Amino acid sequence: MKSAFLQGAVALGALALIPATTAALADADASSYKALDEFMDVFQKVRTDYVEKVDDEKLIKGAIDGMLASLDPHSSFLDARDFQNLRTQTEGSYGGLGLSVTQEDGAVKVIAPTQDTPAWRAGIKAGDYITHLDGQLIYGGTLDEAVDKMRGAPGTQIKLTIVRPGRDKPIDLTLTREIIQLKPVKWEVKNGVGIINIVSFSANTGADVRQAIRSIDTSLGHKPTGYILDLRSNPGGLLDEAVAVSDSFLERGEIVSQRGRAKSDIERYYAKPGDDAKGLPVIVLVDAGSASASEIVAGALQDQHRALVMGERSFGKGSVQTMLPLSNTTALKLTTARYYTPSGRSVQEGGIEPDIKVPQLSDPDYKNRPKFRESDLRRHLINEIKTDNAALEEDIKDDPRFTATAEELKKKGIEDFQLDYALKTISRLASTPHAAIAQSAAVRKPASR
Repeated sequence: MKSAFLQGAVALGALALIPATTAALADADASSYKALDEFMDVFQKVRTDYVEKVDDEKLIKGAIDGMLASLDPHSSFLDARDFQNLRTQTEGSYGGLGLSVTQEDGAVKVIAPTQDTPAWRAGIKAGDYITHLDGQLIYGGTLDEAVDKMRGAPGTQIKLTIVRPGRDKPIDLTLTREIIQLKPVKWEVKNGVGIINIVSFSANTGADVRQAIRSIDTSLGHKPTGYILDLRSNPGGLLDEAVAVSDSFLERGEIVSQRGRAKSDIERYYAKPGDDAKGLPVIVLVDAGSASASEIVAGALQDQHRALVMGERSFGKGSVQTMLPLSNTTALKLTTARYYTPSGRSVQEGGIEPDIKVPQLSDPDYKNRPKFRESDLRRHLINEIKTDNAALEEDIKDDPRFTATAEELKKKGIEDFQLDYALKTISRLASTPHAAIAQSAAVRKPASR
């Protein structure tokens, strides 16, 4: 890696001998070469004068990581280890806890737990901070080190100390690692309604959703009353799979567009003829952990007036990352475009606003726990049309429909209030689905372009 880097630096230096086509270009190149010379000076000084001998590859990787970290939270260099982890996330399985995490100012922060995993069953929430693993402080370490400690052989235990905003004292949890099977789609039937839960948008998610629709029909012996597409705490994944899932519920129309740096760099994705759900009512459940590909699906079905979006405002990640292979084992994950919903909305920072806002009353901490979203990440991309969602999320007075406590709901047998509310809404939509959805669409604010 060192020799390749030095050769590249020499090659860049040689380019300075080629006459520039314009004075402006020459000035820009001169500035870049000066900065590269400065970098090489620092590199050599660290190699020769640092108090301990350091590995050249470690220094170069640190420089690359620093360069990409200065761009946005989602661009990164994937070494052999990171590359394998990415393949695991999209194709395989691993022994661990089922957590999606990030690093913020040296602290490990939970993006979302994967449903039906040790972390999810233990009640770990999006926005929680993991401060200790097996009693050892992990603040200030790398994210890779923390992830390595949380993964391990199935059946082994690990103790996590959690700091939850809104709670006065840390929470100590002992979790047992399991094989985390990355099955992206699960389905069930309740009260004649098909419920399709998408955990992540990995390989074959679109095909699995179509199979789930067929399985629901087969299990009932007829079509269901409608479908609930549960995208809560879904961190996203592959763009193509988000398009495929959206296509399963659309007969026609645009699903999403992605736009790069140049004005002409626009790519649009459209639905193919054939709605697998046959026009039946659809409700999409989202929350603050629904990100990226989840928002593409929710935005497409909302803008095309095909579904009601219910729950809480989504995460707000409206950017596209492209994998650029550098070798057989390394790659560059680079933010190359923003995506837009069919009406021209960018969800970057603002997220998808639900048609019907439904708090998760069955969670006793929902009022006190701050929401963690894209806009909270350092160096996040700015939405071209800045929106302030603070006023939208401020509760002026309690909605009389949403005053029950978690304890009261539990006594009624309601463990998941948002899902229960969606089931009841589907039943009402079933009688006049088109009128109900059209009425919901009519009260939405016009999309900003």
